[in-house]
Amino acid sequence: MTEPLYDRLERLEKNDTHRLLGGALHGIEKEGLRVDQAGAISRTPHPAGLGSSLTNRYITTDFSESLLELITPVVTDPAAALHFLQAIHQYTYAVLDEELIWVSSMPCRIDDPSVIPIARFGTSNIGRMKHIYRIGLQHRYGKMMQSIAGIHYNFSLPDEFWESYRALLNNHESLQSFKSSGYFTMIRNFRRHSWLLLYLFGASPALSRSFLGEDTKYLEPLHDDSLFLPWATSLRMSNLGYSNSAQSSINICFNQINTYIKTLTEAINTVHPEFEKIGVVVDGEYRQLSATVLQIENEFYSDIRPKRVPARGESALQALKRGGVEYVEVRNIDVNPLLPLGIDLEQAVFLDMFLIASLLMGDTEVSPAECLIIADNLNTVTTRGRQPELRLSAMTGDVSLRDAGIQLIGQFSPLADLLDRLHSSDIYSRSLQVQLEKLEDPSLTPSARILHALQWSGLEYSEWVLEISRERRRSIEKAPQDPAVLDRLSIEAKNSLTRQAELESSDTMDFDTFLRTYRTQDADSDS
Repeated sequence: MTEPLYDRLERLEKNDTHRLLGGALHGIEKEGLRVDQAGAISRTPHPAGLGSSLTNRYITTDFSESLLELITPVVTDPAAALHFLQAIHQYTYAVLDEELIWVSSMPCRIDDPSVIPIARFGTSNIGRMKHIYRIGLQHRYGKMMQSIAGIHYNFSLPDEFWESYRALLNNHESLQSFKSSGYFTMIRNFRRHSWLLLYLFGASPALSRSFLGEDTKYLEPLHDDSLFLPWATSLRMSNLGYSNSAQSSINICFNQINTYIKTLTEAINTVHPEFEKIGVVVDGEYRQLSATVLQIENEFYSDIRPKRVPARGESALQALKRGGVEYVEVRNIDVNPLLPLGIDLEQAVFLDMFLIASLLMGDTEVSPAECLIIADNLNTVTTRGRQPELRLSAMTGDVSLRDAGIQLIGQFSPLADLLDRLHSSDIYSRSLQVQLEKLEDPSLTPSARILHALQWSGLEYSEWVLEISRERRRSIEKAPQDPAVLDRLSIEAKNSLTRQAELESSDTMDFDTFLRTYRTQDADSDS
């Protein structure tokens, strides 16, 4: 057992700081493509009944008009977040007529990526910027990669915890500085061990042949239109999914908030030769926000991000510089087609344990050599995670994935006991046991179960996911409804349209000036 984790858990409990873990905050963001009854991507605009995709707090779009993003409020109970997520599905289905929400991370069959409609957000300056940012993503990486869906799990601990924890460690930093350092400790340890989450919860071992076009040499045929890797866990998180060679020069291992802001700021202000060839404004039309390595901070892809809610007109980096880290956003979660909502409570509480343990298990920084090991392990597990006798890299030499996973979960056991007592439940210990069983028997992992279902059914990937998408809509519509939440969603949809109209009518700055002003914030973020 890692001494810092066990020691700190004991100290937390002795002075009652552990009780403040009960105030942890959670939010879930789930993406899903809108498709028609035949499984084709929807080409229709974002439905008006869902409100404004720019200003609706609960229902928006990601890259495409067709790529819904359903967002729960921030709550202390992950079960309450899942309850709200189900209600958002129910409200959305009531507006979608016959359309479905695709229940898998990898997209439906799309023979012609040009039909994927890029999301629009109205005529306000911020709305135009969001649209042009997506046009830039299209030119840089193609529309198909941007059609991948995922789940983001947002997590934070209350200020009362951080104040007590700071006193426990006899730390004299400001609360803001201490919190940011703590969240970066959490992020570093999360990244060291996030290969385990990909093994346990990866749910994208196969995809439609159309996703890769002619370049299918890295995958094997499962059926005529389905490709896979036999031991894969999450092709979404592999180099076949979210890949970006231009970002290879961004060397961030999340050691400190200042270096994080500085490195991303440099990327936002450094011209990339390939992106320069695209052009920024061509024939009077924007093709991207800039020709730099990153248009904005959000373009940098990572499996976890430090976040702070920006004020109006403020960039993400400027918000971090102003107020420090407010929460972390876990981004490596596949939409699991075997679960009604793509994620369940068992997974959510395991993520809670994983993140809390990552905070408490030691604060050593990540060296450049360890950065390479982290990247190598992630690629290994996404493509070969269930391979028998698979070994991972470590600073001390190779280790068995199975043994390393069992040892890591063993470290979580006292934390699970503590959280069970705190919440008068056994859900944390039960979740640990389920994950241990997956390490002992890889056939229990979502990726193995999905491949087995595909092989047994004889259906193509897109056919199989379409069948489940239809069934998910039926089952969610039949589930008990919460009228108060549905009313809240309806009111928010209407109010969001009003807020967008007010935003558009209040803009007084021309767009070019607005964009220069916005980007100047990020240019100054490391000053």
